[in-house]
Amino acid sequence: QVQLAESGGGLVQAGGSLRLSCAASGRTFSSSAIAWFRQAPGKERVFVAVISRSGKNTFYADSVKGRFTISRDNAKNTVYLQMNSLKPEDTAVYYCAAGPTPTIRLADFDSWGQGTQVTVSS
Repeated sequence: QVQLAESGGGLVQAGGSLRLSCAASGRTFSSSAIAWFRQAPGKERVFVAVISRSGKNTFYADSVKGRFTISRDNAKNTVYLQMNSLKPEDTAVYYCAAGPTPTIRLADFDSWGQGTQVTVSS
């Protein structure tokens, strides 16, 4: 199983940028699809972006398409989420998750990080 740890969250003004990192340990990182989900206060955890094992395939939620970019460096066992043009509605705890296939369904991912808070002020 893969152990995951997110970092890079913080407070940023609307229109600003942040880059989140998801550092992984364990033998199966390079064979895992990695996704980012987010959970705003009082709301369900929702899909943000996913990247395939090789990094060749990515998919984004409509709400972040064109603003967020997911990438991975398998040599560093790390996945990144570059977030540009941030909006107050992007405020949430962001989680990375690992699973066997690059889907958008929360239940398909069996390893989760502890989350990192992103707050966007207006």
